[in-house]
Amino acid sequence: MSKMPNLKETLPRFENTLSFAEQMDKDDPLAQFREQFHMPKSLTGEDQLYFTGNSLGLQPIKVKEYIAEELADWAFLGVEGHLQAKTPWLPYHEFLTESTARLVGAKPNEVVVMNTLTVNLHLMLVSFYRPTKDRFKILIEGNAFPSDQYAVQSQATFHGYNHHKAIIEQCPKAGEYILRTEDILETIETRGSEIALILLGQCNYLSGQAFDIPAIVKAAHKKDIPVGLNLAHGAGNLLLNLHDWDVDFAVWCSYKYLNAGPGAIAGCFIHEKHGNKKQLPRFAGWWGHNKQTRFEMGPEFEAIPGAEGWQLSNPPIFQLAALRASMDVFDQAGMPALRKKSELLTGYLEYLLNQLPNDFVTIITPKDPQARGCQLSFKVNTDAPTMLEELKLSGAICDFRQPDILRAAPAPLYNSFADVYKFAQLLERKANSPEVKTQK
Repeated sequence: MSKMPNLKETLPRFENTLSFAEQMDKDDPLAQFREQFHMPKSLTGEDQLYFTGNSLGLQPIKVKEYIAEELADWAFLGVEGHLQAKTPWLPYHEFLTESTARLVGAKPNEVVVMNTLTVNLHLMLVSFYRPTKDRFKILIEGNAFPSDQYAVQSQATFHGYNHHKAIIEQCPKAGEYILRTEDILETIETRGSEIALILLGQCNYLSGQAFDIPAIVKAAHKKDIPVGLNLAHGAGNLLLNLHDWDVDFAVWCSYKYLNAGPGAIAGCFIHEKHGNKKQLPRFAGWWGHNKQTRFEMGPEFEAIPGAEGWQLSNPPIFQLAALRASMDVFDQAGMPALRKKSELLTGYLEYLLNQLPNDFVTIITPKDPQARGCQLSFKVNTDAPTMLEELKLSGAICDFRQPDILRAAPAPLYNSFADVYKFAQLLERKANSPEVKTQK
């Protein structure tokens, strides 16, 4: 067998063998982190081939300990836990500030953990979607996540505009699946005077495409258009640099790649240039009020400088504890190393899918590693929902999105190269089945 690539190589020579995948795992300096997660079991009792971290990340083993600590402090301290708990509840969200800033490439005063994703999106739209008679349109990508579509439609309607006229949906060219950067830039150039806000999903949930955010932000700001990002599929997946990219705001959930559990607390970024703008409209709540005078219960709102000033209510401690357990793992691994492994894992999956016979798979996610995260979206030459159930019975979990797309996301914290190989073997078995050969 040829020389095994290591994680420092940018263009490894992949091989379609289990021994190759197992050697890659032996050489992987991040392989140990798999042991810090609970792996769901297949019907045979073996670890599932779990490729749906893009929908719900796996549970870090430390979560139980972290939440149990808060339950114990609640039981023995009652209300005094706000100040006397081992991890005091009053400033609990602040214990996540530094790690969150590292995660998204921000300054600590630009990030806050609060609410849920779409709540945060609406709060940001209150501040950054400021339509006028001539400039009221919102540019979003085609196949944006439905919640984003509903949010911008409802905001346009709230401001008195017909959302069919207010929303510009940038769609791929006919016969293509991904957006070209030049097409987005052309829309900004030609229709910039109409656009009040740009909102993009980074990555797009359906195609897995990651956009060229620096280029888009630069073009948008030349037209005085603020840019916001939904990082539901970006946080914990991509190397982000929100501050230097000059993004105006971003929101994300924590239950996907960030492994904080179903319905977990979300996060928000607001560039520091906006953090102290008193003229910027916002919906206010007491947890965003000056910490020194918060408990004086005064009638006038005084915002905390930076992103914390957009908080509404005191946060859920158990959810913060779960997220803290996961963020501890991210800090141990480091996003640069995780991203390097992610590119190899996804590249290996892409290589194996392209080896399948009978034109069984068509990958719609960009080929360029810089234009995608760890998710590959693909079509199969058979009935996709049936294929999904067959994979599940065989111990492999991915997911289906309408109309005919399967999504598989090898997460570098807990997925292995052997997982990827075994998953591709299941697809190969299907590709060689009589019904597929007949269709071919």
